[in-house]
Amino acid sequence: MKDPKHWMAKYPDYVQNEVEIPPISVPEMLQKTVDIFGEHEAVSFYGNTFTYNEIARLVVGFASSLQQAGVQKGDRVAIMLPNCPQYVVSYYGALTAGAIVTQLNPMLVERELEYVLNDCEAETIVLLNALYPRIKAIQIKTSIKNIITVSLQSTVKSQQEDDTFDSFLAKQNGLVLPIECEPEHDIAVLQYTGGTTGRAKGAMLTHRNIVANAVQTYKFFKDEIVKGHEKCLTVLPLFHVFGMSACMNLSIYCGNSMIMLPRFDLEEVLETIKREQPTLFPGVPTMYMAITSHPRAEEYGIDSIRICNSGSAPMPVELLREFESKTGAQILEGYGLSEASPSTHCNPAFAERKAGTVGIGLPGTEYKIVDVATGTLEVPTGRLGELIIRGPQVMKGYWNMIEETAVTLRDGWLFTGDIARMDKEGYVSIVDRKKDLIIASGYNVYPREIEEVLYEHPSVQEAVVIGIADDFRGETVKAFIVQRPGNTADPEEIISFCRQHLAAFKIPRIVEFREELPKTNVGKILRRILRDESAKKQ
Repeated sequence: MKDPKHWMAKYPDYVQNEVEIPPISVPEMLQKTVDIFGEHEAVSFYGNTFTYNEIARLVVGFASSLQQAGVQKGDRVAIMLPNCPQYVVSYYGALTAGAIVTQLNPMLVERELEYVLNDCEAETIVLLNALYPRIKAIQIKTSIKNIITVSLQSTVKSQQEDDTFDSFLAKQNGLVLPIECEPEHDIAVLQYTGGTTGRAKGAMLTHRNIVANAVQTYKFFKDEIVKGHEKCLTVLPLFHVFGMSACMNLSIYCGNSMIMLPRFDLEEVLETIKREQPTLFPGVPTMYMAITSHPRAEEYGIDSIRICNSGSAPMPVELLREFESKTGAQILEGYGLSEASPSTHCNPAFAERKAGTVGIGLPGTEYKIVDVATGTLEVPTGRLGELIIRGPQVMKGYWNMIEETAVTLRDGWLFTGDIARMDKEGYVSIVDRKKDLIIASGYNVYPREIEEVLYEHPSVQEAVVIGIADDFRGETVKAFIVQRPGNTADPEEIISFCRQHLAAFKIPRIVEFREELPKTNVGKILRRILRDESAKKQ
């Protein structure tokens, strides 16, 4: 561009100016779309399609059943499902009934589930029928009263004592007690995210936060997205805040169709692209890498895809170029976090895309880089500091965590904990993490949580976990262990032990035994030295 400020003048509402957010709840957002696009396809799932009118009727029915089961305003309803039409119905149905949705990763094991369910005090859970034994094993230790199971094959008969999704829905009376909602204050979703302590925190996302992020994202892509006409390949998990926003809520705000798949299976994804011809594909780099590496990817009509919104992990520049050359699509890398519903930044389609950056702020998003030490001084352009954000998508706070909220939210600003720099045009580059977060295949992994499990193994005297670079997963979990005297556990034994207590994406792939670990003079283990040593070996 000849004039680096040209895009700022042409699109002033994309920088820091306010964007108008309608004062509506999330269910009202759905209803507005139903009023306009009622007969349009909302969901396609293995050949089964649902219009917006059909989804709306199911949502009302589910809300009615929840209220008859005793669910009241502010109660927490947990959802533990892969992508499927029942996810959308459960999510919007719970919100219509006045409840707060707690989204759970189906990969969580019993100890992880027990903590989150007790923290949010959920009394109702909707989950995949295959996960039923897991929840029954811990039910007595939680507040769960209502268990609603979902089968992805409608012909499968449940032998369980609790409700199936269909039987629960059949209990509706067609009436939903009206719920008064204050979008700016009432919580819609508890999105659990970890921390350096390993203690999961529930980010309280209000109705306004979620509606705002859908509106912000649409306005950012308004020249690329045609309401009521797009097909979104929805393979990002909806329980993840990125999938919830970029796939489900954005599609519903725009009246577009979600082409749903419950997991990323390369052949299935390619066959779905060939059959359904999606136009939008929000994803993570590992997904784009898998498609790019397929020797016959072009034979599946992948050129139907126009826009790919990449997030959750850094996008290698070479991968970006190769994927685009095969598909003709444009990959626009962005940035977000659970505490911001999640999207805050993205490379623009309407201006220069800068590979290696996460772009500029979404409409109505203010951001700056401040000194790491105090967080009070804005650093000069190009200098490193902590990225902080302010906007309508920023959470209300952490559920029942006053101190943690005070650390993260200060004077209206969200302190991300990410070290970044900003250029003179407002493009942000994420350089490092202030926290020790590991991102493996797009999932957040928190070292302390894994270390606590390792310390439970009888052979482990000391343990520390880091993330090391991985061409496919982004990062891989590596554990360093000092064994107790006289013990001779091998790496496979340690990994097998972790497999019993952790979700699959958290399990260390590499275990290295050492005589001692590097420490400060006060005994704190120096992760940085271990990271540097591992990087040199790669």
